[in-house]
Amino acid sequence: MTKKGLETKSKLLKAAETVFGKNGYYDASIVNITQEANVANGTYYNYFTTKKEIFEELIKEYSRDLRLSIKKAMEMANSHEDAQRKGFEAFFIWVKNRPDLYSIVQQAVVVDEELYRWYYGKLADGFYKSLTAGVNDGEFKDLHKETVAYSLMSVGQFLGMRWIYWEKEDVPEEVFEAAMTLIFDGLKK
Repeated sequence: MTKKGLETKSKLLKAAETVFGKNGYYDASIVNITQEANVANGTYYNYFTTKKEIFEELIKEYSRDLRLSIKKAMEMANSHEDAQRKGFEAFFIWVKNRPDLYSIVQQAVVVDEELYRWYYGKLADGFYKSLTAGVNDGEFKDLHKETVAYSLMSVGQFLGMRWIYWEKEDVPEEVFEAAMTLIFDGLKK
């Protein structure tokens, strides 16, 4: 794909994010997306064949970008606990910069449950790997890692939803610290 082609595809994805976030998947149309992207309707079909295809690409882009942001933040950590904290912080920053994330990902449960499960499964895999490293290094208790992974995701998901998505503000420091205390008093050996 040419540089211009990549730019046009990126414009379409950004427009789809806005349209799906505002209208919802079922009320959004390809025409809405092309109008938001300021491209001709026919241009859309050079990149995507259906509305569902761009929705799926958007979820996969979210997953890839979010996981990369978290991974980069965690690489700066000096302990497994610090890595988890930095991962949560990176998640909250990422969500603040992509406010339609919650709306779009939650829509996936009814648009394409397999895609929804894939999205959360990829996040869970990252938690599973970092928890395993923490257990192997003796920093965390050896609890059922999949359960812990989904529990940690739910903490991040709902704190982000409560403050960033609903209130349009940062997660307060005292809330963040309360969640970290709850998590790490439960995980530490």
